[in-house]
Amino acid sequence: MGIVVISLPVILFILIVALAFYLLGRARGRSQAARVPHYPAPPFHAALSSTSIPCRVSTPG
Repeated sequence: MGIVVISLPVILFILIVALAFYLLGRARGRSQAARVPHYPAPPFHAALSSTSIPCRVSTPG
């Protein structure tokens, strides 16, 4: 069996590269999310009134 030896500078380099990719990806994702316009949703009661079917409730009496 072979023994794999990884030196400390290699481990630090991998950690630095991973952190750089994480930060660059996060910045790119935030810039893409800022370009998408967010339209407000219609009021809840307006959505219900246009799609709901009126029902009759009978009361005893």
